[in-house]
Amino acid sequence: MINIIRWVTSKEEMKQKITKKISEKCKKIKLIVTDVDGVLTDGSRFYDRTGECFKNFNNHDGMGVNLLLRNNIPTVILTKEKSLIVKKWASDMNISGLFWGAKQKELELIKINKKFSVKNSEIAFIGDDVNDIDTLLEVGFSACPLNANYHTKENVDYICNSKAGQGCFREISDLILSEKFPHKKKWY
Repeated sequence: MINIIRWVTSKEEMKQKITKKISEKCKKIKLIVTDVDGVLTDGSRFYDRTGECFKNFNNHDGMGVNLLLRNNIPTVILTKEKSLIVKKWASDMNISGLFWGAKQKELELIKINKKFSVKNSEIAFIGDDVNDIDTLLEVGFSACPLNANYHTKENVDYICNSKAGQGCFREISDLILSEKFPHKKKWY
């Protein structure tokens, strides 16, 4: 069987990209913050004839959220849009916080820090476009999907092997768990 869409990253591929600096940053992470469109989804929007919008989320990313949570690392969504679809997915996947309608995402970090009792250096953020760069530069560990905007790629610690909507969040969750708990055999 030929696997045309590659969304699962092997441990070997991930390890090739991990420097000592990235490993040390991952070990400090207590909270993951993620954008939605272009990270958890591929950025596509589908509309039916009544104008209702649909998005496609990857279940592996949802499992990543739950693996992190089981290991005491909550996940927060930080997005500029206000979407009931995102609110529903966040609820279904046990997202610990939803900060939506954020015009300047970096300004929301103060609220997130306060709510979750963390410092910027203890936050990982996954973003994909130029409106995420200021936030990516403020956190302890920053990442983006393989198909992120090139300006974004220039401003992150780690570029995923996975594309947006194809498991890039799961790749980051696995990376952080592997670095924080290198001897742990069972995360779930």
